[in-house]
Amino acid sequence: MVIIRKKTEFIHCTPVDPEEELIHIDCASHVYPDGSVGIHNMCFSVKKQEIVSLCGQNGAGKSTLIEHLNGLLLPSQGDIWVEGRSITRGERSDLWKEVGIVFQRSEDQLFAPTVLDDVMFGLLNLGMDHEEAQAAARAALNTVGAEDLCEKLPNYLSGGQRRLVAIAGILAMKPRIIALDEPTSDLDPMHGAMVEQLIRNLKSRFGISVVIATHDLDLAARLSDRVCLVKDGLIFAEGSPEDVFYDPDLIEEAGLYLPDVVMTYLEFCKKKGISPSGRPITREDLVNMLTSSS
Repeated sequence: MVIIRKKTEFIHCTPVDPEEELIHIDCASHVYPDGSVGIHNMCFSVKKQEIVSLCGQNGAGKSTLIEHLNGLLLPSQGDIWVEGRSITRGERSDLWKEVGIVFQRSEDQLFAPTVLDDVMFGLLNLGMDHEEAQAAARAALNTVGAEDLCEKLPNYLSGGQRRLVAIAGILAMKPRIIALDEPTSDLDPMHGAMVEQLIRNLKSRFGISVVIATHDLDLAARLSDRVCLVKDGLIFAEGSPEDVFYDPDLIEEAGLYLPDVVMTYLEFCKKKGISPSGRPITREDLVNMLTSSS
């Protein structure tokens, strides 16, 4: 079921299941020093082993929300809990180990002399000895397919390589949650596909919950267990990809376009003069549906 959150109401969001909820945000608002509002009355949660996408236009509040997940930003009002700890009540120590953030500009996260040094940085801050940190960093780079970059200088990497290294630096910390801001933006198709598969692996192989901020609904359709539509600093609707992406009015309200698969299927049904008999989300879903009905 799609849940609509009306912008004019102040609604406390109760945890669906405290045992399953890793992050719980209750009516959080954030006002920047210049008076602009980043998010307001934001209700959001992240459950164990799920991929949840925050979908909205640029400036909708997606990045602001992500920066609240590990205490980089604190709400002006409202409450945020991460694994039962209240960020707003000051329980923020070592939170960066539990919630890792990969920013849209990966170069902002890379500052050490070499790629290996960069991925080791957080591990050394955890108190690991050098050899142990080096082994863990190499393992993380191997996981993302960037083991050949160990001795490279971050400044000379391509955009796709930087994104992989930034993810490796977070993955090495073994967090419970990883949030990625526009993870495939500006990437070539090969590196975009690598990052997309890596996101799947974070959940399936490592049991990590993933939050994606994106305006790419095709990506969200392929990856998400749950989709949240964001506009004007507020999540106004959420649900499964099948529910959200087959509600054109919601997508229009978010200022976005339907995913290609959804648009293609609806246009096919319209041209054939038939009612949609299903809700394909991926290209594979669509092919299977069309071939089974032919």
